[in-house]
Order: sequence, then structure tokens, then C-alpha cells
Amino acid sequence: MIMPRGQQLLLPARPLFIWGSLLLALALNMLLNMGLAGRAAWLPDVLAVFLMFWTIHQPQRVGIGSAFLLGLVSDVHQSSLLGQHALAYTILSFLAIAIHRRLLWFSVPSQAAQVFPLFFVSHALALLVRLVSGADWPGWSLGFAPLLEAMLWPLVSVVLLLPQKRAPNPDVNRPL
Repeated sequence: MIMPRGQQLLLPARPLFIWGSLLLALALNMLLNMGLAGRAAWLPDVLAVFLMFWTIHQPQRVGIGSAFLLGLVSDVHQSSLLGQHALAYTILSFLAIAIHRRLLWFSVPSQAAQVFPLFFVSHALALLVRLVSGADWPGWSLGFAPLLEAMLWPLVSVVLLLPQKRAPNPDVNRPL
């Protein structure tokens, strides 16, 4: 694949770093759900952002199966309908795999604008499952969650790509 002009060549991502960041995002989601805000509908789903990032950047390591398993863990933690988050994360991962080659050609702010509809679809699907199962309407504040997740995208992209950046001026003492 031809790289876009001006894009830096990245080192391979370490599997331990990938899975460690996903587990950290899961723990952060758990802390957000147990915090003062509780299960506020407007809170961003940090695990969905991290999962989508790694599905786009490393689709051979993080995919639909891992999205399903992390969704089941999220369902068990939140005592929600078993499979609700698993379905939402699986669809989000599928959509991320479908656009991952095209998305990497854009700048990070443009990527944030393009992943917003995917986050919206994920939340709409989870809401539909919740409403069909008989839950109450969470309110219109639910619309802020995909927006906040899209706003988190540039920050997550910069932080998670830092370990993969090569040194800008390699020398004989520093081969990479």
C-alpha cells in the first residue's frame, strides 16, 4: 500500500500494549459507571473508542471476536441485558473494519468526523435493544455520548500511536 504523503512510518504495535490499553479502557469504563455520574446516558464509552481505534489500526489482532468478548464483559459488569453491549461493539467493529483502509488516508480531525456516525449507530442499536427489552427512555442526553466519543478520537489517536513512532533523526547509535 502506498502511504499518504508526509505520513510517518510506524513501528509494529506490540500485542501486550494493544490488549493492555483495551483492558485499561474497560477499567476506565467500569470506574465511570460506578462514579458520581453513575450510568449517565451522556457519558462516552471509552472502551468503544479504544476498540474502534485498534480495530482500524490493527484489524488482524483486534476484530469482531474480541469486540464481542469485551461487550459481554461490559454487559456482566453493568448488569444489563446480556449481549446488548456485545452486539453494539460487534457492529461497531464490523463497520470499523469496513472503512479502515479509507479512514487511514484522512487527517485525525477528519477521521473524528467520519467515526461519529459509527458511534451514533452503535448507541442507537444499544438503545433499540434496551427499549425492546422494556427499559425506560434514557433521555435525549444520550445524543451527547457519540459526540463526546468523536471528540475523544484525536486524543486517543495521538496517545495510542506514540509508542509506534520512529525517531525523526536516526543515527548510528539509534538504529530505529
